[in-house]
Amino acid sequence: MPFERLAAAAHTRIGLGIAAVGRPDYINLGRGRDLPVDRTVDAMRARAHEVLDSAYALGVRYFDAARSYGRAEEFIAEWLRGRPEIGDAVIGSKWGYTYTAGWRTDAEVHEVKDHSMATFDRQIAETRAFLGKRLDLYQIHSVTPDSSALTDRALHERLAGLAAEGVTIGLSTSGPEQPAAIRAALAVTVDGETLFTSVQATHNLLEPSAGAALAEAHDAGCSVIVKEAMANGRLANEGLPPVLADLAVETGTTPDAVALAAVLHHPWADIVLSGAATSAQLAGNVTAEEVRLDADQLARLAVLAEPAPEYWKRRAALHWT
Repeated sequence: MPFERLAAAAHTRIGLGIAAVGRPDYINLGRGRDLPVDRTVDAMRARAHEVLDSAYALGVRYFDAARSYGRAEEFIAEWLRGRPEIGDAVIGSKWGYTYTAGWRTDAEVHEVKDHSMATFDRQIAETRAFLGKRLDLYQIHSVTPDSSALTDRALHERLAGLAAEGVTIGLSTSGPEQPAAIRAALAVTVDGETLFTSVQATHNLLEPSAGAALAEAHDAGCSVIVKEAMANGRLANEGLPPVLADLAVETGTTPDAVALAAVLHHPWADIVLSGAATSAQLAGNVTAEEVRLDADQLARLAVLAEPAPEYWKRRAALHWT
């Protein structure tokens, strides 16, 4: 299993998601200061490869992409081809969103969601064209409780066929009803076997509502990957909660490390993704594993939680930049 291999190879529970360096625009706050002014394909490729190199050197072994992350799969594939000695990296990607911006920063629509079997068939072929047999985990992108992907039996059979080839099948979730989507996914079986053996969900100090469901998924044998642990930059840039700054001083670290350490505190969090756009950010994120927060410090952080609908409404209003 890919995640058994990951556990043996990784030096850290931090993984690298490359949404922020796979396309010219994304919704992370402060990203505009982190990237080259000239966001050509070549400039973004160079940045992606730089961050990937840094991640591997720091012990990161899980790398996360998606069909909708612009050229993310292409950048990872090129990086792997240029470094044939890297055999222990675990590569995950996602299907279900189509990138529609055409590398334009002024696009009105950057991605379109569709969980149909036709989209799966098209996108698995596209992913395989880049990653081939290096694809370890394939996830349905951004599942909500009303997604057809939870009830489409023909699609489930197709996904089970991919699992039979050795690819772990998972899903990512989003929105205020993440717990319901996770629990519905745990109930999906094909020929008596659980289909989804990996779950990726948003969980952070501002939006912890999926925690209980993720613990259930972990107890059921799923690998759990946490995304958006920095709340798309809300926990690191403008509007930084004062308690994070205070605890950074108390623990002798940085606010981003404290925020990530709070997520790593949960034993069910197998991998917590860094969305770093620079090597320096990534190096800071990885130090989160060294941070130990006591019960009082965790309680002080817990008050940051927002109602899930409020959090997701604010996230939906973030500008692509």
